[in-house]
Amino acid sequence: MPENQESSSSRPEPSSRRQDSSRPPEGLLCGTMEVHRRLLTEDGDYASARTDIENQAFAYESGDARTARTGVTCIPVVVHVVHRTDEENIDDTQVFSQLDVLNKDFRKRNADVAQVPEIWKDLAADSRVDFRLATRDPDGKPTTGITRTRTTVAGFGTDDAVKFTDRGGRDAWPADRYLNIWVCLLDGGLLGYAQFPGGPAATDGVVVRHSAFGTSGTAAAPFDLGRTTTHEVGHWLNLYHIWGDDGTGCSGSDFVADTPNQGGPNFGAPVFPHVSCRNGPHGDMFMNYMDYVDDAAMFMFTTGQAKRVAATLDGPRSSLAEGT
Repeated sequence: MPENQESSSSRPEPSSRRQDSSRPPEGLLCGTMEVHRRLLTEDGDYASARTDIENQAFAYESGDARTARTGVTCIPVVVHVVHRTDEENIDDTQVFSQLDVLNKDFRKRNADVAQVPEIWKDLAADSRVDFRLATRDPDGKPTTGITRTRTTVAGFGTDDAVKFTDRGGRDAWPADRYLNIWVCLLDGGLLGYAQFPGGPAATDGVVVRHSAFGTSGTAAAPFDLGRTTTHEVGHWLNLYHIWGDDGTGCSGSDFVADTPNQGGPNFGAPVFPHVSCRNGPHGDMFMNYMDYVDDAAMFMFTTGQAKRVAATLDGPRSSLAEGT
């Protein structure tokens, strides 16, 4: 189907998440772990791949292996705008604003990185990844890197329906050549979700609520600085939530040594230091992109997280690198 040809579906898919509130319960801002656990249950190949991927990530984190890549790795991106209303059909400027945020955040060029507490300034890292809208579609034809699809689905959930044309969404472009990002209305107040490396190609990518995407147009406070997409692309590059997804306990891990152990997600705009899990005096690294705080309160990746990203780009995502 040509990239700008709109499609529709007369069979709205029931979502795996239905809520009436405009903002979800605090623990439901990101659906990535919900998808991860589903795939572990349903797909034996995914479970096996995840073991291999984590072994490689551990080798990079521990220093037993390191990347041979130099410079910056460029990732081609396609943004699939799936819309039922004109408002949901975000304009190109909003898409461009999101790519700008991604590139600043992953390159440590965001102005607010200056707010990192002094104790962690040396840990704030440049992940050496650049994201560019694709200039060629899967058939080799010129493209803007943006597709637009009209749908009859009133809201999508974490069941991946938005990733299939016959379910009211838009089929993925080849996942070994593009980072697929779907922008749509998500049910309730769910902001987004991603698929970790190692999953099925047909569903590989990131999904973001249109009102939490970019910095203009429909982007709405407190998620109007593009950090939802930074967070979800972090998952796509194999980063876990900073608190380790053990609820509010202290036994979980994000498998990164330089992020403090943390007793659950943070929300809003905490005041430093915020102590949990006996991690004083400095407390939680709540300003990390992989926490749940408001966009204005998150502004760093760490050196350890950058090593996991490098392991991913050398391993399961290596086919996407256009060059350095």
